[in-house]
Amino acid sequence: MLCADRVYRHMVRMVGVQHAADVTQQVFLRVFEKINTFRGLARFETWLFRLAANEAYQYLRREKRWKHRPLELEPADQRSSHTDSEESKQLLEDAIGQLDVELRSIFLLREVEGLSYQEIAEVLKVPEGTVASRLNRARRELRTLLSDLGWELPQ
Repeated sequence: MLCADRVYRHMVRMVGVQHAADVTQQVFLRVFEKINTFRGLARFETWLFRLAANEAYQYLRREKRWKHRPLELEPADQRSSHTDSEESKQLLEDAIGQLDVELRSIFLLREVEGLSYQEIAEVLKVPEGTVASRLNRARRELRTLLSDLGWELPQ
C-alpha cells in the first residue's frame, strides 16, 4: 500500500472523511517543505507519520473537533459486505471514536498501520513505556466501550 493511502486512511479516522483529503494534502506539503530535515535516523514512514500526527492534531485544535467522525467507507476495501459485518464495523468505529485522541492515535498507529512501539514513540515523541501503557489503556477502554455498545466480546 502506498504511503499516501496509509496517511489518508489514518486521516479519515482522525479528522473525518470530509476533511481527510485536505489534511492529507497538507501533510505532503509539509513533507515537501521539510524533506531536508529528514536525517534518515528512523524509517521514512515513521517521520511521515510524525508529520501526519502533527497535522491532524493541529487541524483538530483549530477546528475544535476532537469528536471522531465515523469511517463511512474503508478506502482500501470498497467491496460490499454482509449486514452483520457492517454493523460490527460501525460499532467498532463508534467505540474508536469515543477514545481520547491520544489513545485513538496510538491505537490506530499500532493496530491499523502496524507501527512498532519504538516507531510510535518516535512519531509521537513519547517514551516507549508511555506507548505501551497508553496502548494498554486504549485497548481496555475500547473493550469497555464495545461491551457498552452491545458487542459480545470473547472472554
